Amino acid sequence: MMATAWWVVARAQGAEAPPQPTPTQVVDQFQKNDGVFPGYRRNHAKGVCVAGYFTSSGKAAPYSVAQVFALGQRTPVMGRLSIPGTNPYAWDDSTPIRGMALVFTQADGQQWRSAMNAVPAFPVATPAADFAFMKLQQPDPATGEPDPKKLAAFFASHPAANRFREWVATTPPSASFATRRYNSLDAFELVDARGRKRAVRWSMLPTVRANPREVVPVDDPGFLAQDLRRRLSRGPIEWKLAITFANAGDPVDDASRAWTGRHQVIDAGTLVIDAMQPQATGPCRDTNFDPTVLPAGIEPSGDPLLKFRHEVYAVSHHREVDPLSHTQGSVPASATTGG
Repeated sequence: MMATAWWVVARAQGAEAPPQPTPTQVVDQFQKNDGVFPGYRRNHAKGVCVAGYFTSSGKAAPYSVAQVFALGQRTPVMGRLSIPGTNPYAWDDSTPIRGMALVFTQADGQQWRSAMNAVPAFPVATPAADFAFMKLQQPDPATGEPDPKKLAAFFASHPAANRFREWVATTPPSASFATRRYNSLDAFELVDARGRKRAVRWSMLPTVRANPREVVPVDDPGFLAQDLRRRLSRGPIEWKLAITFANAGDPVDDASRAWTGRHQVIDAGTLVIDAMQPQATGPCRDTNFDPTVLPAGIEPSGDPLLKFRHEVYAVSHHREVDPLSHTQGSVPASATTGG
């Protein structure tokens, strides 16, 4: 089974909760599962830098004072499209998961950083379960594969992780980054001018539909970047930012549970990507896409994964920019704040 891309894990049901891992333990486990590639991220190592802008529709402005949502506001965006895993040389068809990470830089200097994934939900809900799940995916030296019996027992006691496994097994890899929907998965809070807070999740919805007859190239390990380059040669690529408001009773602290039924959804604006660069030389290379870096008007929810993602991203970022720090070392303050 492929190594999961997440910092998360489903609540243990009917059993004593496992101890909370440290961020360093989680990043170490990524390396034990998939190896060490100095100079690269410890997850979503393979990717490409993108750039463009976001134009607000103004429909989110009544719910948030964030400048990015002001009517007609055009905000520059830098980002990264990627696939999960520690291997920067992995084939693009090794997983159906695609990632979109963005930095919106407002005119007032504040930033909104968002790390989204093209999956319906996280496999798990807490840092402790995530670490337990990752440890079970560590290959056995004798077989080169994880222990299938232990994984089966985990899936049996964690329904959300099992649903995620089934999604991975039945979802074919896309032939393009441009046709995927990317979801925040974690909940956040929009804060209006009166200080009222509303829990939301957001998604980037593609304006380009996937061609059902399009096939994934079998002889090109980097076909996603090639496809992106071809599309951009013909013009910009767009997504619509859809913000979904929580209903009463929706889980806002559990990213492994989808919100079902009818919800208020607004079209907050359009993301336009009009340029790309290799990550080795592009501005996204050393950027920490910490999803807790938020402008006034957007706040993190009580989801336990958000704070932990902030901490794990800091350790991973430190090891990326300091290749000699593979398993040890302190985390500089700039990394902790998402710099």
